[in-house]
Amino acid sequence: MKIAFHIGDPSIPGDARFKALSEALRGGGADFYPAVAREDILPGTSMVLSIGGDGTFLGTTRMVAEAGIPILGVNFGRLGFLSGNKPELVAAPILEGSYTIKERAMLQVSSPCPVPGDFWPYALNEAGVYRSGADTISIQATVGGMELPSYWADGLMAATSSGSTAYNLSAGGPICLPDAEVLLLTPVAPHNLGLRPLVVPAGKAITMKGSSRSGRLSLSLDNRRHEIPSDTEISIRTAPFKLRLVDLGQENFIDALRIRLFWGQDVRNMHI
Repeated sequence: MKIAFHIGDPSIPGDARFKALSEALRGGGADFYPAVAREDILPGTSMVLSIGGDGTFLGTTRMVAEAGIPILGVNFGRLGFLSGNKPELVAAPILEGSYTIKERAMLQVSSPCPVPGDFWPYALNEAGVYRSGADTISIQATVGGMELPSYWADGLMAATSSGSTAYNLSAGGPICLPDAEVLLLTPVAPHNLGLRPLVVPAGKAITMKGSSRSGRLSLSLDNRRHEIPSDTEISIRTAPFKLRLVDLGQENFIDALRIRLFWGQDVRNMHI
């Protein structure tokens, strides 16, 4: 059994928890090897472990998503919605094969404007247009060809249900169960009192065109940003493939909300 691992923090290999995980997998007969880029993943690899936090998980996603290789997030970070598995509880279910594979929708972004840099047009959590300078921007958007009122805001994002607990949550968007087939259109720091987050079917195409006095905007895909000219139209839709996730069955989404975000914490809910 070949299992690759991708590490974000260079201090993790010295962590006793990582050493114990590595010894347990190799002791169980697994070929446990490092991968820095997608080219490092060997043929026949069963899964890739993302070792770190959610930021590392998003980077690992870029390595495996199009190839359909399952990914498992192992938490060496903080909140860990994507990387929620404790390192000491990972080796046994992997070696025993007691896990399932779940699929998560991803976003695909396209634009007639060339995007500089190492551009990968897919995102797991969210994609959107944001201000590049200090001024509030105006954003014209459509959903399924229907024109929406103009947003005056710091930005506008389209988030997946997987990304509902990421930037979307911080911007006041709704929380969705990860398997909900919807997209969330959420403004960031809107200067309109009447414009609220919008939930749309996942099959609808979304377009955004931002206007800025600075002449520049920021196109964001998860934790990656690219500068684009003002008035560039971008199109966002669900990607033609889904990310495959390894689920060890140790925690459900509602439990994660309670534990990581203290959801529902109320003295009236305490059992005496």
